[in-house]
Amino acid sequence: MIASLRLRDFKNFADGRLRMGPFTVLVGANASGKSNVRDALRFLNGVGRGYRLADTIGGKYGAGGQVEWDQLRGAADEIVRLGQQEFRLTVELRNYLQEEPPFRSWRSTAYGIAVRRETSGSAEFQVSDESLSGVFTSRPGFGDPILDERDHEQLPLRMAKTGTQRKLGLRVNLGRDRPALSEIQAQRRVVGAHKAAARRVQEILATMRFLDLSPERMRQPAFPGQTVLGDGGDNLPTVLKEICDDGKRRDILVGWTRELTPMDVEDFEFPVDPTTGRVQLALRESGGRTISAYAASDGTLRFLAMLAALLGTNPAGLYVFEEIDNGIHPARLRLLVDLIETQTAKGKVQVLTTTHSPELLSMVNDETFKSTSVICRRPDTNDAVIRPVAELPDAERLRGSQGLGRLHASGWMEDAVFFAGDGTGGS
Repeated sequence: MIASLRLRDFKNFADGRLRMGPFTVLVGANASGKSNVRDALRFLNGVGRGYRLADTIGGKYGAGGQVEWDQLRGAADEIVRLGQQEFRLTVELRNYLQEEPPFRSWRSTAYGIAVRRETSGSAEFQVSDESLSGVFTSRPGFGDPILDERDHEQLPLRMAKTGTQRKLGLRVNLGRDRPALSEIQAQRRVVGAHKAAARRVQEILATMRFLDLSPERMRQPAFPGQTVLGDGGDNLPTVLKEICDDGKRRDILVGWTRELTPMDVEDFEFPVDPTTGRVQLALRESGGRTISAYAASDGTLRFLAMLAALLGTNPAGLYVFEEIDNGIHPARLRLLVDLIETQTAKGKVQVLTTTHSPELLSMVNDETFKSTSVICRRPDTNDAVIRPVAELPDAERLRGSQGLGRLHASGWMEDAVFFAGDGTGGS
């Protein structure tokens, strides 16, 4: 699980740390920096996929110019905070197991990368520093931290043990336009436990998904066998069909659909277009009425896509939504929050969303409250700062007496951030 994300000199963040839980909620005014957190996670997702910096930041194109990866938002010179030459992102992971000998249990691992844009010549982005550190327990009572550090073209690997450092003498020549995280596996001198840590971190970063659901794309028939939901909701019919092929998961899907929508759904149907061979989606109500995806409301399709993401066979490690409450009736919003909190509590998937909805904030449970943060801009510098709402003065008591939604709607959270301290948000 991703425990935290730290942003230093990234876009409008001077130094901010986001604490993340199973279900993480971000609130804040427009242009405060919420979408920049999403961009930071997208950058790390590109690192996990093994992309070059130019591809991660500027977009990746395949054969025929087809877009495989969209560029980060904004101009190239806007990714580093104004007046700075480099940015650094650090992500902390907790509680996962190494699945191969020596079968060590990792308590925590942190990956950090610093990227500099050259001020002369090609003005390309280059890795200026990179680190991977972790703590594992091989036997009860014994702990060994590891540290991999990258300095330009050299990657010295050190193991820290009982307060001393032992240099293992590793030198790796790497292009500065590509993160080293994906290159460690090919290095013979890297010990197996460290390779396993790097591989697991890369897997977690690579499995993030950023869903920007489009009703029109969700209505379209899908090619048989497509079981991965597209970022726009593509392949919704075949993803739902794969879920319904398992009787137990089908019953869960039908039950949640009946709860989340005003429809009395009894089952799903997946007719095949005789001309194209593509799979279509239809919902059958208890009275025998069948409603196609083309006639279903946008809100219903959004619910179905979220169900498909959370109940699918191979869910992403982290789903990122912007304004998850968009297009959803307030009467059904509580059920959506219940669904997300129920699924993320199982520990297999995380969800992060931004919201402007006071109603949503009033519905979250105690665990989600601990992972709810407010982002706002300093009035003197316009730098973005992050603060956990639970750490604001008297937040717990006010949540009980007035409700978190009312505090958000009144602007109390932003006022409390700067009243409580300097609002740097760092750690």
